[in-house]
Amino acid sequence: MTARKILLATLGIAMFSLAASSIAEARPRPSGRIRGRSFEANKTFGLGLELGAPTGLTGKYFLSADRALDFGVGSVYNSRDRYGFHLYGDYLFHPVSLVSTEAFELPLYIGLGGRIWSFEDRRIDDDRDDALAVGFRVPVGVSFDFNTIPLDAFVQVVPTIDAYSGYRAHTVYLDLAISVGARYWFN
Repeated sequence: MTARKILLATLGIAMFSLAASSIAEARPRPSGRIRGRSFEANKTFGLGLELGAPTGLTGKYFLSADRALDFGVGSVYNSRDRYGFHLYGDYLFHPVSLVSTEAFELPLYIGLGGRIWSFEDRRIDDDRDDALAVGFRVPVGVSFDFNTIPLDAFVQVVPTIDAYSGYRAHTVYLDLAISVGARYWFN
């Protein structure tokens, strides 16, 4: 499956989700909060698009006011000519809101998760160019979380350590992924 087909399928799923949902509103947060206080989510479930590493569909589900499950499916193309399907899931903790205004919150988050990456190494010309990597992720990022509309945007840096199977070039590899994205929240 080409990157274009994956991106088009992801966009189609996101557009269908938006069209099929009822109009959502962000719930108000407690008033009187100041910068540097703990973050408290006013949303429950969101879906959107993520660009970078990976590029695809992303989702987030808040388990409590400051803890969430984050997941994504898409494709990754990295600088070492490796391209393929990527699936991840993370447990996130939002310890602090860096900025808190009436319009938005800017929570910092950190998490721990895992990923599966089935890829093709385009530098290798024989029939052993497909491989599978399973690894750990440590996402660190900030989310631009609107208070009055059901949208957020995020940027994150994700150090990863992967164990490769069926790949002769490496058995363990460290990497750094960077992505940006936006989600629509369904509450």
